[in-house]
Amino acid sequence: RPTPERKPRQGGVRQAPPLSPTTTRTAVLKDYPDHHDAELVLQMYDLRREAVMRESRQAIARTFWPRTFDDVLAVTKPDHPLNAPFRQVAGYWEMVYGMAKHGIVHADFLLESNGEGLFLYARVAPFLEPYRKAFSPRGFQNAEWIVTHSELGKQLLTMFRGRVEQ
Repeated sequence: RPTPERKPRQGGVRQAPPLSPTTTRTAVLKDYPDHHDAELVLQMYDLRREAVMRESRQAIARTFWPRTFDDVLAVTKPDHPLNAPFRQVAGYWEMVYGMAKHGIVHADFLLESNGEGLFLYARVAPFLEPYRKAFSPRGFQNAEWIVTHSELGKQLLTMFRGRVEQ
């Protein structure tokens, strides 16, 4: 017996605000996640389990608690013991959150199981302006985007800021 054709959902995407203050191009945001989002999130999980990545994540989670901008700037120096873990972890989360920013994966669906990068962002956020001036003008731009364009991102950042301030 033939199966009826499935009709695609209507209105499944929407325009986002501009990707950055210097461009008029916008991302197309998904209104709902689909199986492609699930596949990407599972692949992200697998990458987080890789041995060196796991060590880097643990090192940052345990020992990177900046209290001043100098603490943040220190990890950007090649001879700092947390330099490689910081670059790996920050770079990973920026790639992940960039996928949401550009509409590749549904932002809230992504954050349901990938909020860890916002814990790092919460520790760096108080020093973001001088960090961008001294080290990387685009540093943490995707994490910043997701906490301003996702309700779940806003909630997670509030929670993580509370943990950082303790």
